Amino acid sequence: MEKKGLLLVGHGSSLPYNKELAETVAAMIREACPEYIVKCGFMRINQPTIPESLEAFRHEPIDLLVVVPLFLADGIHVAKDIPSRIGLPEGEKRLSFEINGRSIPLVYADPIGAEPLLADLMVRNARKVLAQN
Repeated sequence: MEKKGLLLVGHGSSLPYNKELAETVAAMIREACPEYIVKCGFMRINQPTIPESLEAFRHEPIDLLVVVPLFLADGIHVAKDIPSRIGLPEGEKRLSFEINGRSIPLVYADPIGAEPLLADLMVRNARKVLAQN
């Protein structure tokens, strides 16, 4: 079975919850989707950094690497900062990634965006707080 790598990119924060949230989401993906080898990488403050996580993927038996920003919307981090850290030319979504002496595709996914699931989560959170009062 073909294995895919999934690099989940978080912003990073001095508050521990940011890293914990990204790692929890990564664990959920691992459990739900065994075809993915999932790692986290962070733009700032937290470890591992995006380049450190990319390097770790060079030792994994993957045939494709997807970089997924754990961000709600396009912005400077999604449009410029993350692509520059993964070596992706501005405006591009795909490049060749060297791994174990061969080239595999690296593809860059969109942020979460305006998704019905996101709207459902916001309503759930509103109902939860209203039930507590």
